[in-house]
Amino acid sequence: MHREIFELLAADGYSVLPGQLGENITTAGIELLDLPVGTRLHLAEAVIVITGLRNPCQQINDFQPGLMKKLLRKDESGQVQRLAGVMGIVARSGTVRPGEDIAVELPPEPHHPLTKV
Repeated sequence: MHREIFELLAADGYSVLPGQLGENITTAGIELLDLPVGTRLHLAEAVIVITGLRNPCQQINDFQPGLMKKLLRKDESGQVQRLAGVMGIVARSGTVRPGEDIAVELPPEPHHPLTKV
């Protein structure tokens, strides 16, 4: 999940900290939701391959009522936007520590946009 979403939620009165919505990794400065399927995130010795958009569920509303509407909404054209981060698979395990850089490796073209998984 991208740290920037916590700032947007705070502007709407929600207090959410990294890890409270079930995410395993919190990024900063990466347009996470705009990355294509198959993007590889290199975190120290670990590699995560992004497979799709995380689909928020009722547990988010159980955490803070109304929060799911902020993470699952419609844009001006009526398209559903999923803002709850991405899902991925571990391609290579390894130790990941807070504050380490994340290198983004795009897959070969053509790029395919993320969809819900």
